[in-house]
Amino acid sequence: MKLTINARNMSVTPGITQRIEKKTQTMSRYLLPETELQVRMRKEKNDNRVVEITVPMGNNVILRSEAVDQNLFVAIDQALAKTERQIRKHRTKLAKRIREDAFTEMPEFYEEEQEEEDRKIVRHKTFPVRPMSVEDAIIQMEMLGHNFFAFVNIDTERTNVLYLRKDGNLGLLEPEA
Repeated sequence: MKLTINARNMSVTPGITQRIEKKTQTMSRYLLPETELQVRMRKEKNDNRVVEITVPMGNNVILRSEAVDQNLFVAIDQALAKTERQIRKHRTKLAKRIREDAFTEMPEFYEEEQEEEDRKIVRHKTFPVRPMSVEDAIIQMEMLGHNFFAFVNIDTERTNVLYLRKDGNLGLLEPEA
C-alpha cells in the first residue's frame, strides 16, 4: 500500500507520519499492495483539524472519509476508522453482489426539480466522469457518502445522475435526446 500525506496550514511531523503509518498497517490486509491511500490534513480558522482520506479501489470505486476535531490525532483516528469500515463494507457488498446478483434491476425515478432565484453558485468543482453500470454507481455513491453521483452509464453511453431521495430511495436522472 502506498501512503501519501499532504498538509495545508500545518506541518507534518514525524510523529504524525508514524501514527498514520501504524494505523494504516491494519488496512493493508484488505488492500492490494499497489493501492494508494491519500491523507490530506488542514487546519481551519476555528482551530479545527480536518483529515480527509481517499482510497481509489479500482473498478471506478473511490472511498472517501473525513473527520473534524480540534485534536489532530483524534481526527486521524476517526477518519481512518471510517475508511476501514468503508473498505469492509465495500468488500462485503461486492461479495454479496457476485453471489446473489444483487441490483439486477434498477427502477427509474423521475422527480421535478424546483429552482429558487435566491441561490447562487458558491463553489465550482471538476471531477472525472467514468463509464460504469448503475449498480457500480450506487456502490460508489454509498462509499463516498454523497447524496448524488454523476457518471456515464456504460449501457447508454450518456451522463446520468444518481441521487438519494428524501424518502430514502434512489433516483436516476437520464437525459433525453
